[in-house]
Amino acid sequence: MAERVQFPSVTGELLAGIIDPPAGELRGWGVFAHGFTLGKDSPAASRICKQLAAEGVGMLRFDNLGLGDSEGDWGDGGFTHKVADTVRAVEFMNAAGRTVEILVGHSFGGAAVLSAALETPTVRAVATIGAPFQPTHVEHNFDAILDRVMADGEAEWLIGGKALILRRTFIEDVRKADLAACIPALKRPLLVMHSPTDNTVGIVNASDIFRAARHPRNFISLEGADHFLTAPGQAKRAARIISAWADQYLALG
Repeated sequence: MAERVQFPSVTGELLAGIIDPPAGELRGWGVFAHGFTLGKDSPAASRICKQLAAEGVGMLRFDNLGLGDSEGDWGDGGFTHKVADTVRAVEFMNAAGRTVEILVGHSFGGAAVLSAALETPTVRAVATIGAPFQPTHVEHNFDAILDRVMADGEAEWLIGGKALILRRTFIEDVRKADLAACIPALKRPLLVMHSPTDNTVGIVNASDIFRAARHPRNFISLEGADHFLTAPGQAKRAARIISAWADQYLALG
């Protein structure tokens, strides 16, 4: 049975998470970072974590600030905040005796785990799915209101049926992030997964991440998949690949 949990964000609000416990023999524990405005219950997050759990890798997936069941205001966050809360999620699991050895990130969350891994000593491997090379890639989502946000300080942004407040501080924080320095300093095995037909985050991002990374590094093409892994079997396939790749890096694998 999935376990619902809460843990504090770096700014104090309670973040809501779900732990998908390993089925059968435990191979290890991980944390999943979801996409830009998606949440822990998005198809990619839930299906990948459930499949990894079915293969013995227990996973924590959680809603970032102001999304899903988590407290706070999404607009008060940013890339720095997402990275810090991913680190906090690892610390929460470690404190419960569920030592996190793998980070998995989808889209914007993929960029976040590349940075968070530098601050999580227990993590032995990192996997990204459809991740942008630079967090500023997300700006194309709100091009229509960008000038108004920069002029007025904030504006309402409607996306996926949600009304969020986009703030100038959020944009400025994202623009300060630079993964070009983080990726070579990772010093952990990296699995880069991307679809060549991804129309949201182009596959050139995967090439840039892969080139910046040091060995051991692997690239898997998720041919036929869309960015959100919504078609039947896409997320499960990605999870099975991660499971097989990570086996040698999990202490109990």
